[in-house]
Amino acid sequence: MRTALDAMGGDYAPQPNIEGAVAALNRDPQLEIVLVGDETQLRELVEQSGYSGERMEFRHSEGVVGMDEKPTDALRSKPNCSIAVCWQLMANREVDAVVSAGHTGAVVAAGLRTRLFLKGVKRPGIAVGMPTIKGRSVLMDVGANPAARAEHLYQYAIMGDIYARDVLGIEDARIGLMNIGSENGKGNDLVREAHHLLSSRLLKDRYIGNVEGRGLYLGDADVIICEGFVGNVVLKVSEGVAQMMLSSVSESVVKNLSSEREHANQLLRKMSQRFVHNESGGAPLLGIDGICIIGHGSSNSKSIENALVVATTFRDRKINSQIVEALESVHA
Repeated sequence: MRTALDAMGGDYAPQPNIEGAVAALNRDPQLEIVLVGDETQLRELVEQSGYSGERMEFRHSEGVVGMDEKPTDALRSKPNCSIAVCWQLMANREVDAVVSAGHTGAVVAAGLRTRLFLKGVKRPGIAVGMPTIKGRSVLMDVGANPAARAEHLYQYAIMGDIYARDVLGIEDARIGLMNIGSENGKGNDLVREAHHLLSSRLLKDRYIGNVEGRGLYLGDADVIICEGFVGNVVLKVSEGVAQMMLSSVSESVVKNLSSEREHANQLLRKMSQRFVHNESGGAPLLGIDGICIIGHGSSNSKSIENALVVATTFRDRKINSQIVEALESVHA
């Protein structure tokens, strides 16, 4: 398993990226990592870490896409930036996967430029695991395709179902469509057309219909489908609410406890793991002919380590082959 790691991507890169890469290499003896970035700086950090350098390569790049830059303009002006070089390595079949905690829009844009789509896929989408009162669910798409068509949403249901089953362990997932109401006929033309497709095709036995926003956290469905614009807003609002709630509980409750304060802190930390990105590693860009895991911009070393491990899981469980087979069944 050869993975290209965007060593310069992320708010705190490259230090946590190197630490995460070393941890992943120690964890998985079959993993090989190509570190993409400023080679001089990366070699110094690896040397400082004390790692032998075994199963690790370096590929020099020039420039990084800043979080405030427009992706297409940045990729045009920085053709050899770290994320562009990562994707080129995968397009040339020099690596099996790409992992980046850099600018999400740039990661997606660079990937779409390569046209590395799986057979039958109309448009790739980003899937993310979300916490619910009943366990975990999948929300897709959360930003790759803000101008989706009904056929795209139907394919997201197929890909999200496979991801839920083979990565998150959700068998016979209930599939729902994000909408402003649960009744039939609700929503705009896109949602109504997608509802018709989901009701009449391969996944119709497990399609439960429209799901309102609150149903995401109530566990009304295991896989919830939406266009990228809606999904990204839902994701960002969810992050803000989770941070606000945890901070409020910590400030108003824990600090006023005269006893058992450490125990309460431990419970809060355990609860917070359901909401932070460190444990999940990142979100896959499903539908590409390869593997791409997109990490959160504030990823720490644990996030990077887990993202690298998740990429290997995708390869081992043949996620892409399953997606192609499922889409072929639909067309047949």
